Amino acid sequence: MRRGRWAALALGLLRLCLAQANFAPHFFDNGVGSTNGNMALFSLPEDTPVGSHVYTLNGTDPEGDPISYHISFDPSARSVFSVDPTFGNITLVEELDREREDEIEAIISISDGLNLVAEKVVILVTDANDEAPRFIQEPYVALVPEDIPAGSSIFKVHAVDRDTGSGGSVTYFLQNLHSPFAVDRHSGVLRLQAGATLDYERSRTHYVTVVAKDGGGRLHGADVVFSATTTVTVNVEDVQDTAPVFVGTPYYGYVYEDTLPGSEVLKVVAMDGDRGKPNRILYSLANGSDGAFEINETSGAISITQSPAQLQREVYELHVQVTEMSPVGSPVAQATVPVTIRIVDLNNHPPTFYGESGPQNRFELSMNEHPPQGEILRGLKITVNDSDQGANAKFNLQLVGPRGIFRVVPQTVLNEAQVTIIVENSAAIDFEKSKVLTFKLLAVEVNTPEKFSSTADVVIQLLDTNDNVPKFDSLYYVARIPENAPGGSSVVAVTAVDPDTGPWGEVKYSIYGTGADLFLIHPSTGLIYTQPWASLDAEATARYNFYVKAEDMEGKYSVAEVFITLLDVNDHPPQFGKSVQKKTMVLGTPVKIEAIDEDAEEPNNLVDYSITHAEPANVFDINAHTGEIWLKNSIRSLDALHNITPGRDCIWSLEVQAKDRGSPSFSTTALLKIDITDAETLSRSPMAAFLIQTKDNPMKAVGVLAGTMATVVAITVLISTATFWRNKKSNKVLPVRRVVRKRPSPAPRPIRIEWLKSKSAKAATKFMLKEKPPNENCNNNSPESSLPPRAPALPPPPSVAPSTGAAHWTVPTVSGSLTPQPTQPPPKPKTMGSPIQSTLISELKQKFEKKSVHNKAYF
Repeated sequence: MRRGRWAALALGLLRLCLAQANFAPHFFDNGVGSTNGNMALFSLPEDTPVGSHVYTLNGTDPEGDPISYHISFDPSARSVFSVDPTFGNITLVEELDREREDEIEAIISISDGLNLVAEKVVILVTDANDEAPRFIQEPYVALVPEDIPAGSSIFKVHAVDRDTGSGGSVTYFLQNLHSPFAVDRHSGVLRLQAGATLDYERSRTHYVTVVAKDGGGRLHGADVVFSATTTVTVNVEDVQDTAPVFVGTPYYGYVYEDTLPGSEVLKVVAMDGDRGKPNRILYSLANGSDGAFEINETSGAISITQSPAQLQREVYELHVQVTEMSPVGSPVAQATVPVTIRIVDLNNHPPTFYGESGPQNRFELSMNEHPPQGEILRGLKITVNDSDQGANAKFNLQLVGPRGIFRVVPQTVLNEAQVTIIVENSAAIDFEKSKVLTFKLLAVEVNTPEKFSSTADVVIQLLDTNDNVPKFDSLYYVARIPENAPGGSSVVAVTAVDPDTGPWGEVKYSIYGTGADLFLIHPSTGLIYTQPWASLDAEATARYNFYVKAEDMEGKYSVAEVFITLLDVNDHPPQFGKSVQKKTMVLGTPVKIEAIDEDAEEPNNLVDYSITHAEPANVFDINAHTGEIWLKNSIRSLDALHNITPGRDCIWSLEVQAKDRGSPSFSTTALLKIDITDAETLSRSPMAAFLIQTKDNPMKAVGVLAGTMATVVAITVLISTATFWRNKKSNKVLPVRRVVRKRPSPAPRPIRIEWLKSKSAKAATKFMLKEKPPNENCNNNSPESSLPPRAPALPPPPSVAPSTGAAHWTVPTVSGSLTPQPTQPPPKPKTMGSPIQSTLISELKQKFEKKSVHNKAYF
């Protein structure tokens, strides 16, 4: 029993030892930047697509047992990765967002079935440019006094981008380039531009659109840039910078005989030109009243101080002065206006304007700009009335204000009339020029000495319509761009302005035309740039011409013409026709070598020539501009050349360089072989001279020689044919046999051709005429006879001479046979008066022989 217990205990100890001998597996640590191992210092971009294989866990077991991999996360965190337990491939299963979670903690483990080893790792999430700038603390409203100095800071906008690096840096710029404001691209501080001013009376509010753009970065493998916009409302605060303005001028007043002292005659109205914060206005009489009138300093009402019977004048010309007072009580600005007051002795009532509710001196109306010509302003209900009777109730109506825009009907009224205002100039009713049109209706009596009058203000508020076409600031745009500019390069910015407000004033740009294929235009900014794939070449096309169109939302547009010139870049080296050239030079005459540069403009296509290598040197000179090469002045003969040349050779090899004048400069070299001869050699042998001159073009020499020989053969055939037919008609050509013809013996007469007597006395020395004895049918005529025979004797058959090794000739003629003779130098032809030199065959053979001798000399 005790043995069994000891055996079990030993077995347990053995198992324990064996278990302790099984070593645990472990991960490989491959360091930073590795994509396999234990994920030490591993980082992952936040724009990595879900499902991507991002890492491979890699480890080993000392005993070589199979291992498996696992990854786990904190229960409160997201399970971002999954792992293949067999191969250790880690896959991203959820999207990453560095701005929300910049690092991920995970526990990776490796197991061999018995032992489990776990490690805690931290995966860093790196930034991608996936966030757009965002303005904070909106809306932006600024109150600015109109007298703020140019360059002053007005407001500061602030936008943040949660990305890091360049993707998190924010720069600012204005969307409207023609704004009086400017923004600091780094701080976002909005300033009034240098030279710009604000005017409350012209514009009380400005809307400035600020664009915030990040520095760009990579997102999903592409470069992206995000931007955001905001609007800063700049309210202009009025300051005291405008003098008082009178309303309702000119001023006329009337005093009647029953007017009581202290009664109001008329009222002068003035207001501060600064409408935002108007100052208090005080009225006073400057002069002209003589104590008969006074004015209320606050209301501007002029009243009489005496009885009309006490007044000494019929007309008083008063000057009313208004003074603008500051908040502290000091005068700021002044203005004066004349006032005419007439004294009358009749109770005359001035014309009065009435509205729908009674007497009224102000009428207002809202209407669209550019109404049709002749349209009646039906929104105005105006009646004018004069309570007097007869001629005192007759008055004229007129509109006081900008001329030619409206007209009033009727123009002359008796007692009462309905006032009608009609459009006369539709083009002048323009919202962009003036948003408010102000007129005065003036009624003035006609036949009364007092000329009583009254006025009423007519205020027309204009409503904007889409009546303007976008207009370019220039009809033509001219730009220059280097031909090697990369794709996407900016070329020129065009600008068109539509003065309409709201969406009607937004302009979109486009380009069209045959030359527009290589260019694009930004639809909002008007910036023209090259296509990303465009490759410009000034040598192929140096100029482009197309049209740019600016169009508003309703299709109204205007066009301008764009001219783009490519600036030539030195991108072509000079090129010789051949890298090795052969030339023949005659002493005293230069030879020329030429290279062509295909660049489009000077100085890139101007070529300079130079000799870079020659052995021996100092023999040739070259014209740097034309490429002409000549011998130096010290070399005047072939003998001088032979003395210089070691082998007494007259063929020289030069290395000639052609270099253009561009920057950077390109050059090309060619090997030139020059065969040198002199004019004396050419004069001794014209054919040799010709062959030397055509040495560079052997086909030309072959063609000329072939043509010459063909011409000689053609002439020979033509002459032989003509001779044959002439002799046939005269019965001179018969079969080769002797024919004896008997006829009466006529009187002696000379024969046509005298036989050649001696070979040394004849021009054709290679040929000999063998004379046959005269027969009874032939007469021997004396050499002095010059008359041709009527029927010459038939020639004997030609005899064959023995061969001498030269070319064998046998030519049948009308007078005998020609046989070749041994070759000897041809004697100089003698001048003879005999008919033998006019013989066609002899002359032909002589010319042919001479040409044959010359041809042999040439070859």
